[in-house]
Amino acid sequence: MICMLEIFITPTFTRLYKKLPAVVQRRAEMKTELFRKNPFHTSLRAKKLEPHHEQVWSFWINKDYRIKFRFIDAKNVHFLYVGNRKDIYR
Repeated sequence: MICMLEIFITPTFTRLYKKLPAVVQRRAEMKTELFRKNPFHTSLRAKKLEPHHEQVWSFWINKDYRIKFRFIDAKNVHFLYVGNRKDIYR
């Protein structure tokens, strides 16, 4: 049996998600389902962001958009931010 991650979203994430183009929202939903099953699936290209001690990660929605997140524990994740790759790393 696959243990799926529980995802909690911040108000900032919700606000930014609503502003995404519809095609990106649909792609984000597909990638989020994959993330729930395996947060390190190769197509997500998950990586830890600098500085590493903050324990913040991101994964690809597509070549231009990312979701920034933090593990709460082994089964729970906070989605912090969603947006263009140029903006997410600021």
